[in-house]
Amino acid sequence: MRPIDAELLAGSALYREVVLRKLAHARESVWIATANVKAMYVEGAQGKFVPLLEVLDGLAARGVALRLLHAELPSRPFRAAFDARARLVKGGLEMKVCPRVHFKAVVVDGAWVYLGSANLTGAGLGAKGDDVRNFEMGFVTEDFDVIDRTTALFDAVWNGAECRGCRLRAVCPDPILPSGVGQAKKQGRKQGRDAVRLGQSRRLRR
Repeated sequence: MRPIDAELLAGSALYREVVLRKLAHARESVWIATANVKAMYVEGAQGKFVPLLEVLDGLAARGVALRLLHAELPSRPFRAAFDARARLVKGGLEMKVCPRVHFKAVVVDGAWVYLGSANLTGAGLGAKGDDVRNFEMGFVTEDFDVIDRTTALFDAVWNGAECRGCRLRAVCPDPILPSGVGQAKKQGRKQGRDAVRLGQSRRLRR
């Protein structure tokens, strides 16, 4: 073991540090890993609260590369807000789903990372009040080894390196590797109106 320089945060401090001070001011890239994805609001200019997707859309307009790795189908409000932003739909926000993702991380510009319990939801990393938000904790750091190990796991899942030996492929809503790769083949499944198929562009199905 070796010591690292990190700051432990909880509650609304996570929202202020992770979202307002770091994510919103990214210059090159933002990688987000989360189990749940819901529409959430954050404080914007002049103290006005705006959807997080509006902030992400602004980052995409500046050329910031955005990746969202999630485990479950995003909420209906999130999908509706996503559909309304053409830049994000056309690839400004890349998305991939893996039902085994349970780690929560935000990596900004490859030089700063948050790791903790909070999901990308209003009660997690959003601007909800202290009397209604979840009890969450996490730490932030610029430690190179922590960042390298976090991005390595993110990249392995994102590129499908973990698909080959995954025994949950049969229930995966959208395997990253082509069919036939891995120990289990995708079985037929119902395609309800909430079904997700992100495809090569990894975007929500219309």
